[in-house]
Amino acid sequence: MAGALDGLRVVDLTRVVAGPLCAQMLGDLGADIAKVERRGDGDDLRALGPPFVQGSEDSTYFVALNRNKRSVSLDFTQPEGAAILKRMAARADVLIENFRTGTLARYGLSYDDLRAVNPRLVYCSITGFGQDGPYAGRSGYDFVAQAMAGLMEVTGEADGAPGGGPQRVGVPVADMFTGFAATVAILAALRHRDATGDGQHIDVNLFETMASLMQAPMSSWLNAGKLLQRSGNEATVAVPYGVFDGSDAKFVIGVLNDREFVRLAEALGHPEWAEDPRFKRARDRSEHRAALLDRMRTLLRTRPRAEWLARLEVAKITSGPINTARDVEADPHLQARGLVVELPHHAGGTVRVPGSPLHLGTTPPTYRHGIPAPGGDSDAVLAEFAGMTATEISTARAAGIV
Repeated sequence: MAGALDGLRVVDLTRVVAGPLCAQMLGDLGADIAKVERRGDGDDLRALGPPFVQGSEDSTYFVALNRNKRSVSLDFTQPEGAAILKRMAARADVLIENFRTGTLARYGLSYDDLRAVNPRLVYCSITGFGQDGPYAGRSGYDFVAQAMAGLMEVTGEADGAPGGGPQRVGVPVADMFTGFAATVAILAALRHRDATGDGQHIDVNLFETMASLMQAPMSSWLNAGKLLQRSGNEATVAVPYGVFDGSDAKFVIGVLNDREFVRLAEALGHPEWAEDPRFKRARDRSEHRAALLDRMRTLLRTRPRAEWLARLEVAKITSGPINTARDVEADPHLQARGLVVELPHHAGGTVRVPGSPLHLGTTPPTYRHGIPAPGGDSDAVLAEFAGMTATEISTARAAGIV
């Protein structure tokens, strides 16, 4: 089945998380991805373990972000390698890079350089801080973006509480959201290119992406002059909304309106709570938070989590278990939706990874390529993307360029 982006050629010069995720999303949707890796070890993420895929040098992290790609090793810091990359760009629709601002210009591979050989090229730069501004020259990683964009200051327990203090989110959300943002921008630029014939330069960065997603804290400050405080797993504007203990395991309950609270009180066997003037309205529950939560916690500890969740599901209360990765794999809903996919790995055998969350009715994501070896597809990619002959490829390999 042809994918939505079938026929699209993408040169992927990225490594680690944000860029590879963007390229993988395009690949899942049908694009032909040429992953350009450093000669030798390849993408830095291959070595960021443990754990590693058994029998290989690839980290388990790497295999989750690099399916549906073919790998070509190329030293484009050498003039001969830069010339080959220009040939690839001349035939490509999209180029994605995440080098520090100005790096590729040193090798004659800036947007303006490549636009000269392919005006239709969509050139996406992913950086820590963007192509201009006071921080443009800085390196940027997810941890720094979470800190500087304000996310860590509103994540974690309150100061003075056990374990209180700023916390990073447990997965690299700045990287991930920036990968998604880059994908959206590329698709928009391709729509414009198809309408006008002109490519363009896209500037996406971790800091701005993360800051743009801080809607509640930023709007609170910009429009009310109020800094939101850390509240751990509780919501400042909704009660009950947090983590609770059953007799055997933890789970979450989230109630955002008074109608749902009436159903919750009934499901917990205390319909009178919904008529109590301290709890009847959302603003009342917020004011008398401790009194309500003390009652709920005492009650919920008396029965197993599964029993409470079954009751809450019948009552249509937003709730769910706190899962480990093992639990997520076994979740019947995700199994029915086919989230985990099995792919071939270049070292032999297979790996299992989370699949695409995108469900397109006519052109769904497909998994055509497994996890490549560093430079494992060089000959085929250079022939198709750069139009190189076997002799040219052999010469470049002998010169240490490929």
